[in-house]
Amino acid sequence: MNNNFLKEIEPGSIIGILGGGQLGRMTVEAASKLGYQCHVFCQSEEEPAAQISRKVTVASFEDQKSLESFASSIDIVTLEFENIPLDSVKFIESFVPVRPNSKILSIVQNRINEKKFISNLNIKTAPFIEVPEKSFLFEAAAQIGAPAVLKTASMGYDGKGQVLINKNTDLELAWEESGASPKTNGAILEGFISFKKEISVIAGRSTDGSVTSYVPVENFHVDHILDQTLAPANITHKQSIQAIEIAHQLIIELDVVGLLAVEMFINTGGDILVNEVAARPHNSGHWTIEACNISQFELLVRAICGLPLGSTERNSDARMKNLLGEEINRYHDFLTDPSAHVHFYGKSEAKSGRKMGHVNWLSPKSIK
Repeated sequence: MNNNFLKEIEPGSIIGILGGGQLGRMTVEAASKLGYQCHVFCQSEEEPAAQISRKVTVASFEDQKSLESFASSIDIVTLEFENIPLDSVKFIESFVPVRPNSKILSIVQNRINEKKFISNLNIKTAPFIEVPEKSFLFEAAAQIGAPAVLKTASMGYDGKGQVLINKNTDLELAWEESGASPKTNGAILEGFISFKKEISVIAGRSTDGSVTSYVPVENFHVDHILDQTLAPANITHKQSIQAIEIAHQLIIELDVVGLLAVEMFINTGGDILVNEVAARPHNSGHWTIEACNISQFELLVRAICGLPLGSTERNSDARMKNLLGEEINRYHDFLTDPSAHVHFYGKSEAKSGRKMGHVNWLSPKSIK
């Protein structure tokens, strides 16, 4: 790699963000705090990040002319979500550093590649089988057994592209319901994990290889969408150390410059299994905005720009509540709560399950 790609990106430079959602919006806010400007590349001027960014390009992610113009106007690029076309990221890399890069993206945006990578490091996951086409599903289901979960290999999020498989499930119908196709690189069938807790760890890594992380947190989902996060997780000290070690191992082995969120299960036997990873800010890290010295979004900016990572120490415990769909209509309740730290994303339409904002509540720091 060109050594110029490893130089420090100084405050005052322009950070490009691929994607205009709320994660991008909060990254813009954190970048501004450190003196950076942002240029968001997205699909609509109404997207949350586009509303507050200094510059916005609205174009298809496959539009090479727009991508080249975008790349020529910035000093560094990061990703707000994984489902950016890989070829587009490779194209931008010919002009400017992209963190995380296309090699990492090729792993984390494909569940099969991701699971194989994690398993090859001898890190526990659910049992899984690659299902490239519908005809392979019948043998895979016989091998994995029931219950199991059929997931598209790519393009799925917040429970989309997932179907629970039981003994009496119509497998052909399940394939159709999952949306698996050549476009999604087929599917993956995973054995169902009987778990006691869902936890996650967000780690950050800079250009010099420095690594840090936040405490493990406990996550609670409703209809496959994160509803609440508690920080820190109510787990043993040994489990906390193990979860952090797993996150550090993965961010180093993937060679991520930026953030890596690692979602994990703790099964009924107390073992930790990795569910999936995301090389970007994560919903389960929103509590860090008020509860820590630096938020996950500031940590991302520091990491990709080669700045000192700083302290991820938490100053308090926290509870984060996602505002999903119509829950945003309770904004008066949150705004009149003196203990609530309210974040609205500027989305105009409150669809069912859509993340419209979040609220953080802080409490005195516990010793864990």
